[in-house]
Amino acid sequence: MDAGVALAVLVALLQKKQHGVPADASEDERRCAPSAPRASGEHRPAKNKEGITVTDVTTDDARAAKLREGMVDELCDMEAIRSKSVAAAMAAVPRHLFVPDEPLESAYAANNPVVVKRDGNGMALSSLSAAHIQAVMLEQAEIEPGMRVLEIGSGGYNAALMAELVSESGHVVSMDIDEEIVERARTCLHAAGYDRVTVVLADAEEGVPGTAPYDRILVTAGSWDIPPAWLEQLADDGRIVVPLRLKGATRSIAFDRDGEALVSRSYRLCGFVPFQGTGSHTERRVSLDDGVVLRLDDEARQIDEAALRTALHLPRIERWSGRAFDMPDEVELFLLTNDPDMAILHADEKHIAQELLPPSASRGVPVLISGDSFAYRTRRQNEETGGFESGVYAHGFSADKVATRYVELLRRWADRHHRRGAACIRYIPKTAQASAPSTGFIPKRHGAVVVSWS
Repeated sequence: MDAGVALAVLVALLQKKQHGVPADASEDERRCAPSAPRASGEHRPAKNKEGITVTDVTTDDARAAKLREGMVDELCDMEAIRSKSVAAAMAAVPRHLFVPDEPLESAYAANNPVVVKRDGNGMALSSLSAAHIQAVMLEQAEIEPGMRVLEIGSGGYNAALMAELVSESGHVVSMDIDEEIVERARTCLHAAGYDRVTVVLADAEEGVPGTAPYDRILVTAGSWDIPPAWLEQLADDGRIVVPLRLKGATRSIAFDRDGEALVSRSYRLCGFVPFQGTGSHTERRVSLDDGVVLRLDDEARQIDEAALRTALHLPRIERWSGRAFDMPDEVELFLLTNDPDMAILHADEKHIAQELLPPSASRGVPVLISGDSFAYRTRRQNEETGGFESGVYAHGFSADKVATRYVELLRRWADRHHRRGAACIRYIPKTAQASAPSTGFIPKRHGAVVVSWS
């Protein structure tokens, strides 16, 4: 860990004072009450039934503090945390209080998201994101003291982190469409001493205009589009950090204003529970077999479903690029934004075990669809390309043609764009006049995303 970051973590930890739960606390407050307070603000010490302040450190208090310190160390080592301010905030806020039913080790695992609410079918409706992606997005946002920040998608913990970053001179507004989640966030924030965070019940599509403009808008749910209200409520020099859906893939993108449009400062791989409400979007799915689906972003796109189902069970061919297989998340974004016929292919474990499709399909792999045939990326061991070589499997009567087209994309990526952060992502609202480029154009409800590669 960088010495400056380590010092910030140490200072935040040393600033903590022991406290407990008021005798008249509600059941929710007891479940959310902190075992270690944040680094700033007033804290109410617990008292026993005789009214005497309790100062002894419990086993759980010490264990939580130790785990929190370890989490910050790990996030620094992973370079998810890069700044002293984010390190200090994550060292200050007791994460386990926002998931009180989780074991402490689970709450402080750097890459462990925790679902806090599911629907009747078991699908996640709200979750506490993994600490890793929360740190990444806070670094992308570059929140400073005195800023006014809107969080879209509430849970409490992330709002508390942002309250640390804006300090007493700033203001954090956290909103959610789910009344139960809003009340849960309010209760936990109050018990933890973050009463200055305002939690609002609202639809993400509308934002929170009453306290606009915002220096930062941080979105903590998967978004298919950027509603006009967000742009209207963003300060002239403001920044939006949003997990934006791009042809089936999601990237956390830090957007700055560029006239009427937005231009990316950075983007990172991520995954989030999708939005509910007016701005929700249902992904189109085409079944090729029981457990094998194509995921498409364009509802109007014509797909010969019967021909593709036939193609899946025809003998596949393979073609190899002679280029290294690395940075799979970066090449995924390149493939999806450089051919309009790309989608995502997903398969269950049964088909992968039968070797009908490769293991990459379990996580979703870019697939190029052309008429009655399709191709998708794979890899094989090849020391000449540094360990693994990037290649293509293709199915269908025109398999050779679609495989050749796919391999050309892989070679173009490797020869011209092979580095992280090579994409420039712009969001252009419908109110801004702009001609559509031949590639990298992804239409949305309120505008379009345009991805170009340097």
